[in-house]
Amino acid sequence: MNLIIVESPAKGRTIKKMLGKNYEILASFGHIRDLPKDRLGVDVKNSFEPEYVIPAKARKVIKLLKNAIEKAEKVYLATDYDREGEAIAWHIIKATDLRDSKTKRITFHEITKPAISAALKSPRDIDPDLVDAQQARRILDRLVGYKLSPFLWQKVAQGLSAGRVQTVATRLIVEREREIGNFTPKEYWQIEAILSKKGKSEPFKALLIEKDNKKIEKLSIENQKQAQEILNDLKRADYKVEDIKIEEKKRYPSPPFVTSTLQQEAGRRFGYSAKKTMKIAQDLYEDGLITYMRTDSVQVSPLALAQAKKVIEEEFSSEYSLPTPRFYKTKTRGAQEAHEAIRPTNLSLKAINKDADQSKLYDLIWRKMLASQAKEAVLDETNARIKAGKFVFGATGAFLKFDGFLKIIGKGNGADEKIIGQTLPELKKDEVLDLKNLDKSQHFTEPPPRFTEGTLIRELEKRGIGRPSTYAPTISTIIERGYVEKIQGKLEPKEMGEIVNDLLVEHFPKITDYDFTAKMEENLDEIALGKLEWRQVLSDFYGPFAQNLQEKMKDVSKKAVTEEKTDEKCPDCGKNLKIKLGRYGKFLACSGFPACKFTKPYLARESHPQQKNITKQVEEKCPKCGSNLSLKEGKFGPFLACSAYPKCKFTKNIEISARVNCPNCGAKLLKKNTRKGKTFWGCANFPKCKTAFWDEPQGKKCPKCRSLVTLNHKNKVLKCSQCEWSESV
Repeated sequence: MNLIIVESPAKGRTIKKMLGKNYEILASFGHIRDLPKDRLGVDVKNSFEPEYVIPAKARKVIKLLKNAIEKAEKVYLATDYDREGEAIAWHIIKATDLRDSKTKRITFHEITKPAISAALKSPRDIDPDLVDAQQARRILDRLVGYKLSPFLWQKVAQGLSAGRVQTVATRLIVEREREIGNFTPKEYWQIEAILSKKGKSEPFKALLIEKDNKKIEKLSIENQKQAQEILNDLKRADYKVEDIKIEEKKRYPSPPFVTSTLQQEAGRRFGYSAKKTMKIAQDLYEDGLITYMRTDSVQVSPLALAQAKKVIEEEFSSEYSLPTPRFYKTKTRGAQEAHEAIRPTNLSLKAINKDADQSKLYDLIWRKMLASQAKEAVLDETNARIKAGKFVFGATGAFLKFDGFLKIIGKGNGADEKIIGQTLPELKKDEVLDLKNLDKSQHFTEPPPRFTEGTLIRELEKRGIGRPSTYAPTISTIIERGYVEKIQGKLEPKEMGEIVNDLLVEHFPKITDYDFTAKMEENLDEIALGKLEWRQVLSDFYGPFAQNLQEKMKDVSKKAVTEEKTDEKCPDCGKNLKIKLGRYGKFLACSGFPACKFTKPYLARESHPQQKNITKQVEEKCPKCGSNLSLKEGKFGPFLACSAYPKCKFTKNIEISARVNCPNCGAKLLKKNTRKGKTFWGCANFPKCKTAFWDEPQGKKCPKCRSLVTLNHKNKVLKCSQCEWSESV
């Protein structure tokens, strides 16, 4: 009897169905050895020797594995095809005292009978370089986390933590938020003509692009007055086709999925988080339905390419298949070219009988793989220049001659797969056109968008930060730590995330440096290739890091980080109030503490007239016991509580209403907080009326559609709640 050890019981069950009675399949349930949780577990004075311990939950597994190993003729370690899988296999050997003579390592990209049979015919030894690379990553992250976190506890607040890649990801989000906050919108206008051929042909749109033989740049028309003057001139002009060009253009499909692009597309299409996408993909892989899902390579096996051609011809006809396979080259920094892209293990399987999430993701992977091997789409792209006196309009359209890969992937699915929506009529040079309408539209330049999980992953990948296995846990970690929150699919920094980021950027510039983090990833890759020695890489990092940490522990004052002086006086004792940092963010407290315990919320981020009256409510008496009410700061904002607590537990919410009532039912619009602490304005008649706004409603109507206008205090922009109108204030 031969024994195969895998990480997951689900993976083991799939393999068992393929191999039959001659093999026993057991699972290690992931890592069976790891660094201890209650201490550093790394001897920094002894060449970074790690101290591995066996978690309590793994002891029964090890006993079971040892019993099976004793009876087995051969033991095959079939953990995942990556560095972590290699490390898990190595730890199994160490924990069970496996003899080299009866132990072999097998790997495969997919859980299929041919792949497993081929792996069993070509077993190998454990690759020590891959193990060293994984050990180096684990120890490096432990050194940063366990050494830097106490610094945050001392200088900011208990319970905070720092991580190598997570810190850099948080920095990206914080810097993007500040870029948005510092952005000043600029007004510009565009002029569009609706034209048609003489007679009853369908109208088409043309955009004003030139005046007096000079190109009209995006911001050339600065205000409504300029736009109206141009419009007045255009109303008297004749419209004639000055030039027309028709070119055949080809659109090519993008490569099959890798980890990052799968996470991005699943987020865009289905709203899945990176973590959820990887969980679904892991299940599909362990059921033998797709190839290994942690990869950054776009390579595809020759057998899969041949099958793709056959399936395309069967499902969509031979006119969509390529005469020879299309090959892609990855552009990802540090990609592992020996790996393979994510694809179905059997492309003939068009649909699977699984739950909705698994079925949707499988279909996405299936279509992406087939589309990558389908013929390109062919379009006739038309560009027309239309003369109108001293002005020139441009009209662009496209006619899809052959849909190619779009037949499989779907039109408009993916940024590189979109086609131009407008189809122009057949135009001829010098042809006179009818003007149907002229329209001027106001626009404002927009700041860069907040990151979604997908765009953050793309940015990390572009900068060479992290690897396929780290993207999802990195994002999950910074959200769970409370440094970042996800609102309507966008990642925004929380106050604590900004404070921790600023502290680390100032005092630990290397840890938060993008290029340094990317270089460290390259060093780990070099260790995996046997080109660098892992202990030396750790030594080069840790020496300067430890010295800097020691200096900062002495030099950085907690008060400098968590306290800020103000000129505001304490109403109880007359001393100055301080801005202090608490568990739920900043608040104002008396500098005379502990003699004076006065506190009140710090409301600097948003100014509202009613907030000035909050402190007056403290003069109220408790309706239960008659004691004074005191102002408290909670997770969801300020509230009033009885000063006799804990004897009396009376509390009362502080109501702040907008300057205008609900446009739907006329009730008050109240300032509220979500469970994650995000402010919004909602109708007091909820749940009967579900009207709500993220930004503060104003007593002003939109000049375009007469809808309610809201004010974004942070960006200082007035926006219409219904249309695209906005105005900086």
